[in-house]
Amino acid sequence: MASFSSTHCRSYSYSHSSSTNGGQNQRFAFSSSFPRLPVPAKAKVLLQSQRNSHQNVVLMQDGAVATKANAVEKETPLKKLKDELLSATSSDEWDEKAGFDINENESTVSITVVGASGDLAKKKIFPALFALYYEDCLPKHFTIYGYARSKMTDAELRNMVSKTLTCRIDKRENCGEKMDQFLKRCFYHSGQYDSEENFSQLDKKLMEHEDGRVSNRLFYLSIPPNIFIDAVKCASLSASSGNGWTRVIVEKPFGRDSESSAALTKALKHYLDEDQIFRIDHYLGKELVENLSVKVLRSMRPLQLEDVVIGQYKSHTKGGVTYPAYTDDKTVPKDSLTPTFAAAALFIDNARWDGVPFLMKAGKALHNKRAEIRVQFRHVPGHLYNRNFGTDIDRATNELVIRVQPDEAIYLKINNKVPGLGMRLDRSNLNLHYAARYSKEIPDAYERLLLDAIEGERRLFIRSDELDAAWSLFTPVLKELEEKKIIPEYYPYGSRGPVGAHYLAAKYNVRWGDLGVDQ
Repeated sequence: MASFSSTHCRSYSYSHSSSTNGGQNQRFAFSSSFPRLPVPAKAKVLLQSQRNSHQNVVLMQDGAVATKANAVEKETPLKKLKDELLSATSSDEWDEKAGFDINENESTVSITVVGASGDLAKKKIFPALFALYYEDCLPKHFTIYGYARSKMTDAELRNMVSKTLTCRIDKRENCGEKMDQFLKRCFYHSGQYDSEENFSQLDKKLMEHEDGRVSNRLFYLSIPPNIFIDAVKCASLSASSGNGWTRVIVEKPFGRDSESSAALTKALKHYLDEDQIFRIDHYLGKELVENLSVKVLRSMRPLQLEDVVIGQYKSHTKGGVTYPAYTDDKTVPKDSLTPTFAAAALFIDNARWDGVPFLMKAGKALHNKRAEIRVQFRHVPGHLYNRNFGTDIDRATNELVIRVQPDEAIYLKINNKVPGLGMRLDRSNLNLHYAARYSKEIPDAYERLLLDAIEGERRLFIRSDELDAAWSLFTPVLKELEEKKIIPEYYPYGSRGPVGAHYLAAKYNVRWGDLGVDQ
């Protein structure tokens, strides 16, 4: 049994019993109030023989075993071994005489980062693993292996990883010591992603570090989607745990449409069960996203082409600096119709959200980088202060804002009267600003998701049925865009996106939140 807990992390425990050698090894417990003494097969047979000859076996308070003979047996090699086992003065001596592996009931976690030489591994995964170690959130026994095609030694991996590690702001006094301890647990194995032989070599190295313990193995696929299946096949067939769990984290994208997503899922399930697959979208690990839940995918109305706007950024010069167009990239065809921006209006057909438009937009090369959700409240009929607002729709609308990144916050924008004898209205924010409210540093999304995967917690990971439901919403309109060769609307690099997105918002009498100025 291995366990760990701290004031910062959820408690972790794992127990496991297994049989080896055809099921001959058993676990034998005399009493729940005493230590469990794992007894090998031969010892169990001897105890049964002991009962057959009317022997009494008494477990003492300190774990010692005493015997009281009712009959005299002939001295034989079998009897001699039996007497040695039963006269052991402690559970340790019992284990030693019986040849019992003291590590058999402990567990260890082996984490393999597949694609360890890539940017995602260097900038996100290894720093997240170190942060978990720093907060005492990893189990007592763990090993981290980097796996990639690049030739690298353990020392070179540690040097590469050390450049991206940082410590919590409020705990930097032992930062260097913690880093050294963490790096000693990091190792490297070079191999091809489609080589079962290379993964078998990795398996041998993992077993050396696991040292007879119950082995739990987590593989993080930080590699391109086109080699997911090769890596999963080799890891499953050649490097799975023999007596614990094996789990695989798969990075998005999970296909391009319903068909490709279904094909990927089918291929993954050829080698893994659904509960072994952890599809990761790091946005689901954001602190504020954990405050949200709406299981609405199956209630959403199919997306219509007239409710979609796509765009592509073009070259733009500002302040004497020229910014490139999407097609200026040497790897992109000059006549590419690939969108770099999309806006859509969606509807949820249930009683709570009937008739409420959900406007979403996302894009590259926009004027700022942020993710937020805005709930704009409808105007009440017969508003007493209509004349005080005039045409300022933004001020007239009360709004709930959930800012996921950067600078996490939840705030309510309300209209209030300015103190005085006149009738002048102002806009104020009722603000939960996480950085101001909580001095503790907010964990990175990858930290939360990695810890959940280790613990088998699946609530922030995407299930296959959830993935199917999501793709069923978007695949028809994606195919329509492709078949009709819809030309994306161009927008300048660094702008708020194409003008068409603002017409889409006006169509449903809403306004994009990035047009206002929030404090």
